[in-house]
Amino acid sequence: MAEFNYITKETLAQLKEELSKLKTSGRAEIARQIAEAREKGDLKENAEYDAAKEAQGHHEARISVLESAIISARVIDAKSIDTSKVSVLSKVSVVNMNTNKPFIFQITSETEADIKQGKISVSSPIGKGLLGRVPGEVVEIVVPNGTMKFRIDGITS
Repeated sequence: MAEFNYITKETLAQLKEELSKLKTSGRAEIARQIAEAREKGDLKENAEYDAAKEAQGHHEARISVLESAIISARVIDAKSIDTSKVSVLSKVSVVNMNTNKPFIFQITSETEADIKQGKISVSSPIGKGLLGRVPGEVVEIVVPNGTMKFRIDGITS
């Protein structure tokens, strides 16, 4: 069964834009660097050539990742999110019961996850633990550091 990458319309547009840049100007720049390094002589002992070829490998790997993310993308409209339970793209207000600190997490795809912005991946331990839960529920989630206990205070889109 294929895994879907649930994302917003805006994120899909950003992925497509990045992919386009990598395939056009990015590839052209890498090719220029390789050609420049080739001109400097023996390829067996040419560190610039090796570095350029390695950069090309990373570049092509990123293109592959983006293509996979775009192919498996399923666009979700924030207006259609069911706020009666935690689902992908919902914003969840929780309180860490161990520290009594409140947090707001948005459950996103791996592509969109950014903990600094409060966006956590649906496949992360906390994301998995919150999915399908309802306001008022207390959830214990096993994370690499041990077990965290959250109370779900609210869900919005």
